[in-house]
Amino acid sequence: MFTHQTYLSPFTWRYGSPRMRAIWSEVHKRHLWRKIWVALAEVQHRVGLVSAEQLADLRTHQDKVDLERSHAIEAEIQHDLMAEIKCYAEQCAIGGGIIHLGATSADIEDNADVLRLRESLDLVLEQLRDLLRVLAERIEQTADLPTIGFTHLQPAEPTTVGYRLACYAHDLCTDYDSLRTVRQQLRGKGFKGAVGTSASYAQLLAGTSLTPQQFEAQVMELLGIEAQPVATQVYSRRQDWLVVSTLAGMALTLHKVAFDIRLLQAPPFGEWQEPFAQKQVGSSAMPFKRNPINAENIDSLARFVSTLPSVVWHNAANSLLERTLDDSANRRSVLPEAFLATDEMLRRLTRLVRDLQINQETIAQNLVNYGAFAATERVLMEAVRNGGDRQTLHEIIRAHSIVAWNEMRERGAHMLIESLCADTRLTQFVPSRRLRELMRADDYIGDAPQRARAVVKAIYALTDQQQDV
Repeated sequence: MFTHQTYLSPFTWRYGSPRMRAIWSEVHKRHLWRKIWVALAEVQHRVGLVSAEQLADLRTHQDKVDLERSHAIEAEIQHDLMAEIKCYAEQCAIGGGIIHLGATSADIEDNADVLRLRESLDLVLEQLRDLLRVLAERIEQTADLPTIGFTHLQPAEPTTVGYRLACYAHDLCTDYDSLRTVRQQLRGKGFKGAVGTSASYAQLLAGTSLTPQQFEAQVMELLGIEAQPVATQVYSRRQDWLVVSTLAGMALTLHKVAFDIRLLQAPPFGEWQEPFAQKQVGSSAMPFKRNPINAENIDSLARFVSTLPSVVWHNAANSLLERTLDDSANRRSVLPEAFLATDEMLRRLTRLVRDLQINQETIAQNLVNYGAFAATERVLMEAVRNGGDRQTLHEIIRAHSIVAWNEMRERGAHMLIESLCADTRLTQFVPSRRLRELMRADDYIGDAPQRARAVVKAIYALTDQQQDV
């Protein structure tokens, strides 16, 4: 019995949902192994290799996984799959003798792994749909809300809060398509034996009505997955790399969203705020702290997931000849933890976006402070359209802007609008009244609201699809 008196992975109890943990549990894995052995026996029964009584016996005991007994056997024989066979066989007095007939370990383990990869991707896609729909709601709420944009972490032109969120959502839609494609392309090893030649099945099926390929197709149909057309002892480990790399690609998007939230929560910005529970503690030393712990957690887990494609790359690249076993130990950790970390990030970000506090007063103040600087661009364009020299006017506006920026830094306010309106070199092309209108930055947002709402429509079109495959 594992307790907190010994090391436990944080994914065992701290990170990841119960549903994702169940998929990667030892019990579920062994249920899948037994499901595959029963499917194998069923098709063998069709060609007369297994009796009806033997098949019925396997089905009767299929769900009676006994980890304690299996582990006791494994301690003696040092082979986990063979230990499960022996445990299952002990339970099946009639059918125990035909379990695993013709198969090699990877025929069972690899097909079970693909079933778990598919289940995990289905759950991730479900969670990503939830996140996208929450984002769509927030985009609709804030599509018209102007906010100062930042490039190089410096104030730039205005955008809208909804448009900023729409940019995140667009990337997540791309991640959704990538995940769905990988899910559609998943293939099991099939039943090809020790080096992928199906020699054991050819021997077993000699004189029956099925070829090895027909036999494989029927078993895989019972399992609901397709087989790779060729394989060594294992399915191509490149498939693991594709799956984990796609998860890492989405982690990239999640990291950016969370990082931006962290930035905008910082006091110099102060525009967004993570939800903070009434009794939540921000710091053991500083009682006033409201740290962005959820966004920081997402970034930490995303950083972890970003490293995992390297491990599975080496598993694929170093799977020498028909197979080596040096991928086995790390796959027990890499595959589940990639999904558990992703699962945790998606759930946290969904809650964070849903309850995100958007401080409109601070947003408006930042527009007052910085918006006029951004609005000088439209003043320049109108002045040139009215006959001014672009280069001369650019220098005039630049000089006024530098003075105003220094005023704001030193005194917390600036007189940029007034100084521009007092400069006849500029007002000869743009009258003061018109210049004041142009210097209002809150409506200098282009078509951001329309583009944001178009992303909302795309999200609903994407997530309304009922089938992921």
